[in-house]
Amino acid sequence: MTALARIQEMETALTPLGAEMVGALGVEAQVAFGELTLITDRDSIIEVLTALKERFGFQQLLDICGVDFPDREERFEVVYHLLSMTRNARVRVKLTTDEVQPVPSAVDVFPCADWFEREAFDMYGMLFSGHPDLRRLLTDYGFQGHPLRKDFPMTGYVEVRYDEEQKRVVYEPVKLTQEFRNFDFLSPWEGAEYPATILPGDEKAG
Repeated sequence: MTALARIQEMETALTPLGAEMVGALGVEAQVAFGELTLITDRDSIIEVLTALKERFGFQQLLDICGVDFPDREERFEVVYHLLSMTRNARVRVKLTTDEVQPVPSAVDVFPCADWFEREAFDMYGMLFSGHPDLRRLLTDYGFQGHPLRKDFPMTGYVEVRYDEEQKRVVYEPVKLTQEFRNFDFLSPWEGAEYPATILPGDEKAG
């Protein structure tokens, strides 16, 4: 996309509702996937969300999700997706944070933020100050780590199984059988180079 096309897309997205919101809230704006994105900071998020709900009619919080950029100083983006039924419009609000600095909870503005923030805490380790019950939502209470961080190993750290002798669930370090670590990355259409043994079904290809 050329610079001119980006400018035209921005002007289209900001006319007229977007331009009014950006001017009133004093935030940065971007257009991504044809949708307006407002960029704010941790200290202003409640003020921005409140204004979007009460002044501009975005009365539904559809989702709060996270994005992990491990190389950044503030590695996380917290992304809020809002919907206005009366205006038939959507808006995205983003801010950045890290593992230590908490983001003010949006529960008082949008009560449904409760479980969204718990999920973000569980999956990424994002902290939300003022949340009434910030604990894990999808993983076990004794789970270690945050599975959606990009530095979290694909295999996890522990595996869970039921022990017949102890008659309870036990946690053990992950142990991978060595042959499961060896993969070929050839195209499935080309096929891997196996020994000169006819595999079942191959005789029909001759």
